[in-house]
Amino acid sequence: MTVDTHPMNTREDIKLSNAQIAWRAAQDIFDGAYVNLGIGFPEMVARYQPEGRSAIFHTENGILDFGEAPPEGAEDWDLINAGKKAVTLKPGSAFFHHADSFAMVRGGHLDVAILGAYQVAENGDLANWRVGSKGVPAVGGAMDLVHGARQVVVITEHVTRNGEPKLVERCTFPLTGVGCITRVYTSHAVVDVSGGRFVLREKLAAMTIEELQAMTGAKLHVDGDVADLVVPQL
Repeated sequence: MTVDTHPMNTREDIKLSNAQIAWRAAQDIFDGAYVNLGIGFPEMVARYQPEGRSAIFHTENGILDFGEAPPEGAEDWDLINAGKKAVTLKPGSAFFHHADSFAMVRGGHLDVAILGAYQVAENGDLANWRVGSKGVPAVGGAMDLVHGARQVVVITEHVTRNGEPKLVERCTFPLTGVGCITRVYTSHAVVDVSGGRFVLREKLAAMTIEELQAMTGAKLHVDGDVADLVVPQL
């Protein structure tokens, strides 16, 4: 089934917080997975590993198996992630040159990369580094991550601050990678990218599929049951 777009106000009155989006994404990381978390919002995923599971986190600047952020005032600024935030070390953590770190990425040794996004297209294209004149100076290591990790997923708000959709037919911002995204966790839904289509898997129970479609810049396809998107209060 395909749900057609039609004009409707966005449902920003009901949505998940960033912490809840990160929690939902963390539930799908399998035990022992090697995971790279993008700078900023995706770093929150590390806080919400399910009980009994432990991911091994990788950072491009050369640490494998780092831990939580230290308490304020206890930072060791020689121990930072790629976003220049202080981290702690787990037993068995490893340090290496950033060239070796990117060899791990390019060699296909990461199971999952979790990134933020400005736009995701229905064919899996990702734009997450520049909006017009705004953004970081260059695409950087993200272009390696999106084609080196075995699975690349996005966590993001469903729409921009101006109410523009982030899930679109085609990206209009400079691309980070082509056909690389397989799943998107948003403030309103969980959407798979499959066969050049957005396939709706979960949505907030308080909104209809039609309301969600009105917030989405490409057609949402329904293949089987759509589950309720259920997360704890965080």
